[in-house]
Amino acid sequence: MNCALRTLLCALIFTLLSCTTMRETGFLDRPGYVVYVPHNYDARKSWPVILFLHGSGERGDDAMRATQIGIGAAIRHDRDLVPAIVVFPIAPEETRWLDAEADGAMRALDRTIGEFNVDRHRVYLTGLSMGGYGAYHLALAHPDRFAALVVVCGGLLPHASTTAVRQSPLTMHAADPYAFVAESLKHIPIWLFHGADDPIIPVEESRRMNEEFRRAGADVHYTEYAGVGHNAWDRAYSDGAMWTWLFEQRREMSSYSP
Repeated sequence: MNCALRTLLCALIFTLLSCTTMRETGFLDRPGYVVYVPHNYDARKSWPVILFLHGSGERGDDAMRATQIGIGAAIRHDRDLVPAIVVFPIAPEETRWLDAEADGAMRALDRTIGEFNVDRHRVYLTGLSMGGYGAYHLALAHPDRFAALVVVCGGLLPHASTTAVRQSPLTMHAADPYAFVAESLKHIPIWLFHGADDPIIPVEESRRMNEEFRRAGADVHYTEYAGVGHNAWDRAYSDGAMWTWLFEQRREMSSYSP
């Protein structure tokens, strides 16, 4: 084998390895967000992708903070629980998942879809607390992007118990925001989680949404944890049945292609 041919063969082998077994995995820093890549990621197959919106306590300029609770904590406890790519955008201090922050989260998702081999039929959205409010907002803003939603201790309207959440401007015109959201999102399978004793986001938010989704004929699941306060996310994101259900959800492709 001559030197030129040997060099070409080595370059080809290196390229193939780089696309599969040598791909960096784990929690990877990106400008303004973190992307989690499963330890067994293989670019030869397509992977589901999840956009995760953190709560108010993780706001700041260090995107790795967004991985400390919720899905990130569940993955660190059991890395095989979530066989998917997960996008963790970060919201700056004193902001919400509205306007520029919501747009930034979608840009992080689109960049991840461009970087990795993603199954575009299985793009999911989830958030907790402030991120649960953001999940409703983003689903309304992009109704054809997501195959399913998981909302943990989220809601629609603000409450005196916290200044961290605000009503989405997309629901301001509605006489009944709950009925409006349910009718707008009834085509997307959704699972709601809430602690019955939540002192921050009243459980009535999820109870009302569950009722309205059912009335609208949506595919909705609702789990309420008796005796649990605001932290419903530890149990929700460690629930194997929820993950099994989530990864079964697929959407038909629209004309939109990021």
